[in-house]
Amino acid sequence: MSGHDHGLTEHEADAMFEPPSWDERYSGPEKIFSGAPNPQLVAEATGLTPGTALDVGCGEGGDVIWLAGRGWTVTGADFSANGLARAARHAEQAGVADRIDWWHVDARTFAAGGRTYDLVTSHFLHPPNGGMVEVTRRLAEAVARGGHLLVVGHAPSEVFTQLTESRRKAMFLAEELLPALPDGFDVLVAEQRPRTMTRDGVTVDVHDSTLLARRTS
Repeated sequence: MSGHDHGLTEHEADAMFEPPSWDERYSGPEKIFSGAPNPQLVAEATGLTPGTALDVGCGEGGDVIWLAGRGWTVTGADFSANGLARAARHAEQAGVADRIDWWHVDARTFAAGGRTYDLVTSHFLHPPNGGMVEVTRRLAEAVARGGHLLVVGHAPSEVFTQLTESRRKAMFLAEELLPALPDGFDVLVAEQRPRTMTRDGVTVDVHDSTLLARRTS
């Protein structure tokens, strides 16, 4: 999330989070993100035995590349074709392209279609107006028995008060995602974890809403 939608109408702000806007953002030569893996992924996946993984909303591929570099066979999914192309280039440069597949799909309409993975993860997807509950339900369907689901996002915070109402409603607490989990999941973590981040050159304190669950049946 950024402050760049300050002063926009709800419609204009929502349009910034649709595929054409992200394709435009990814069309330039500069990196949008640092390329470093998200810290909650590092915290939770470091102790897991590598297997198959799906990262939905993978952007430029930082998390995908990190997982592949640690022995996972990874599918990176995103709704931006330009983002996926950029992620594929980064994977080639990192020497892990042979461990990665790419999937052009929108998280809001994603369907597992019988595919299952040992780890399904998504970081900082924020569909408007509480849409992450439905996305989480879709992601849970892709978790293999014994596998893990890790969903991380921005918790509501005064740091983001300049955003439009629909963007503020897109943020969530981990507990709000629990109704999306079907029977057969054990919740291991459902909490807000403090973190510092730099936005527009300013370091601020935020909280990462972190849901980790394991499929037992």
